[in-house]
Amino acid sequence: MIGAIAGDMIGKPYERCSIKRKNFDPLVHGFTDDTVLTVAVAQAILTGDDMAETIRAFANRHPHAGYGRGFGRWMRAWENKPYNSFGNGAAMRVSPVGFAYDTEAEVLHHAERSAAVTHNHPEGIKGAQATAFSILLARKGVDKETIRAEIADRFGYDLNRTVDGIRPGYSFDVSCQGSVPESIVAFLDSTDYIDAVKNAISLGGDADTMACIAGGIAQAFYKKIPPAIAARALERLTPDLRAVVDRFNDKYGCEF
Repeated sequence: MIGAIAGDMIGKPYERCSIKRKNFDPLVHGFTDDTVLTVAVAQAILTGDDMAETIRAFANRHPHAGYGRGFGRWMRAWENKPYNSFGNGAAMRVSPVGFAYDTEAEVLHHAERSAAVTHNHPEGIKGAQATAFSILLARKGVDKETIRAEIADRFGYDLNRTVDGIRPGYSFDVSCQGSVPESIVAFLDSTDYIDAVKNAISLGGDADTMACIAGGIAQAFYKKIPPAIAARALERLTPDLRAVVDRFNDKYGCEF
């Protein structure tokens, strides 16, 4: 899942200052809520602890990571009630599911489980499942055109587009239905991990989250992240987050 985390860190400066180009240096910055909640999902998988309680605990441990309004209210509430969101927060945190489980049924089930604690709208669940299932297929060495066809057929996303075709008319969109397909296309159109992240950022939308989604899939497919990028991303993590990432990578043998 370090591919998702590094994507978040590279995309962070462009979340509210969008660009429509790829000729920029992919520098690793600090983490955002995408990373905190990705690590929280990994922790829940490792321990078997309640998903909602684990996500809430990590969010409150890192309260200034840039959470959306709906999630911010949820993390401070007394009860673990979902709020019917279809935002891309469901997809940004799901990458550990795609790396931890080996069957279609497991991945789809646990992707829904990770999303539904907050994002229980059908589009929120679909976005998480599409992202996690893309990672599973990529991990298993499925070629890009088969991934494109499988995800489009199962989830109804229009993936017969290109980054160059999407970019001119695309704008900031935090919904799953308005950012997850585009993030998957960013991966499908890429030549390597960095190219996938740059593709996602260059669309000029919710850059950190879209790079997080594309980066997780790209790690699973290419199985190689530039060592300096991976090392810098790990260095940027706080000790508690780094400890979870290390345990997860050791247990599930995530290649990067």
